[in-house]
Amino acid sequence: MSEELISKKELLELAGISYGQLYRWKRKDLIPEEWFVRKSTFTGQETFFPKEKILERINKIQTMKENLSLDELADMFSPNLSNLELERDELIERNIVSETVMNFYLENDHGGLKFNFSKMLEVYVLEKLLQSGEINLDEGKMLLQLLKDNTALIKQKSCELVITRKLGVSSCLLLINAEEIHIERGTKMVVRLSLMTCMEEIKAKLL
Repeated sequence: MSEELISKKELLELAGISYGQLYRWKRKDLIPEEWFVRKSTFTGQETFFPKEKILERINKIQTMKENLSLDELADMFSPNLSNLELERDELIERNIVSETVMNFYLENDHGGLKFNFSKMLEVYVLEKLLQSGEINLDEGKMLLQLLKDNTALIKQKSCELVITRKLGVSSCLLLINAEEIHIERGTKMVVRLSLMTCMEEIKAKLL
C-alpha cells in the first residue's frame, strides 16, 4: 500500500505558499525532515511529499499561526513528550478520554491516577479506536501493551500504529517512517494511525 506523493511544485501551487515559507517551516521543525522525499525523475532529482500529511499540516499551520508563534507551533507538532502531568478527572474534563474508556484503561494499568504525556497518548489512542468501533476490548489490551513496551521508541520517532486482522486473529505493530506496507493476502488492515497526529490532537486540547 503506497502513500500518494505530491511534487514540490504542485504543493506550492495547491497550498498557495512560497518556496521560502515551506523551507522556513522546515527549519522551524513544523514540517518533519523525513517528509521531504528525494526522487529521480526524467528532469533530475525532485522533492516530493506525502500528499495527505503535508496538506493537512500546512492547513493546520495556516489556521493556527494567527494565534500561536512558529515556536509555539513547533512545540505542538514536536513528537518530544513534555513533563506535564494531569489527573484522571482533568483528562475527562478536557475531552481527551471518556469515563468509560478511562475505567477500562485503569483496570489494565496500575500506575496510579496521574498521567504523564506517554500515558495520555495511550488512553487517547484507546479512546479514539474503541469509540470508533475499529477495535474490540481484547485488541485494546493488546494495543496498550504495545504502546507501553515501546514508550522510548515513540518518544524519538514518527510512528504509525497498524492493526491487522485475519481469520479473527489480530496483530498490532508500530511502523517507523514507513512509506509502504505489504501484508499477507486475506489479511485486513483495520487501523493505520499516525501517533504524531494523535500527539498534536492531545496538545491542541491542552492549549
